This record gives sequence, structure tokens and C-alpha cells, in this order.
Amino acid sequence: KKSEVSGAMAKTDIKPKSIHHAKKWSDDVENLYRFQQAGYRDEVEYKQVKQVDMVECWPETGFVKKLQRRDDTFYYYDKQRECEDKEVHKVKVYVY
Repeated sequence: KKSEVSGAMAKTDIKPKSIHHAKKWSDDVENLYRFQQAGYRDEVEYKQVKQVDMVECWPETGFVKKLQRRDDTFYYYDKQRECEDKEVHKVKVYVY
């Protein structure tokens, strides 16, 4: 299941309405974990800041493959799950 953020949505400055912490691991929580490690809220903010339409994902799992941080260094991620159970509660889930 891919998160679909339209190009038009990514261009405008969108702020989340609310926030909560993840309770259990899922594919979406895994990707949020990766965006937050790289210094972004989520895919929406990443696309706004980096002005990109697509985020590179692993075709097998749909997980984020690589992200560019604000200081232009890159984070590379594995195909497998990286967000361990003990980290799940730290992941912030934003609602738009």
C-alpha cells in the first residue's frame, strides 16, 4: 500500500491538523520513521522542502529507499523493516 500525496498538495505549504504517536508497527509507521530520522515530519513535508514529486522506494516492500536530509547528505535504508518495536512509540503520525 503506497501513500499517495498528489503533486499539487506537496507544492503548497500544508500544516497537519493533529498529531499522535504510533501504537503499533505498520508499513506507514515504517516510512514515517524513515522520514523523521532524516529530519522531516513525513512525505508531505519532504516533498515541500526538497521540491520533488517522487520519493525513491523499494519496489518489493514499498518502504522508502533513500532520503536527502536538509544538509544535502543522504540516508539510505534497507528493504527490511528498520523501525524496531521499542522505537514505534517515538514515531509521530500527522493528520491532515
